Amino acid sequence: MDKPEVSCPVCHEGEGEGDGERRSHHDERTIRELVNRMNRIEGQVRGIRGMIERHVYCDDVLNQIASAQAALHGVAKLLLEKHMKSCVKEQLRAGDEEVVDEVLKTIFKLIR
Repeated sequence: MDKPEVSCPVCHEGEGEGDGERRSHHDERTIRELVNRMNRIEGQVRGIRGMIERHVYCDDVLNQIASAQAALHGVAKLLLEKHMKSCVKEQLRAGDEEVVDEVLKTIFKLIR
């Protein structure tokens, strides 16, 4: 007997994991890119903390904060793109129209 098709292999409930959390299944290249970006951002944030501890001029610290925020925004854009092209697309194909409300809510949070 054929295994039932899961509506969204990217965001569906974790199979056999028992945690009930939705999961993504981005390719390793995407995961690596996201992790590398987050590692750089983490370093930026640590650097900003160090600048504050060293009493670096406020304008210089604010510029670094803006840079870190832009980097986070870039990660969010990449992840949103991958989400739309995989998770959302598959859920819509499966007839799950609620995903539109979910993604709109997320986008509205991102653009606040």
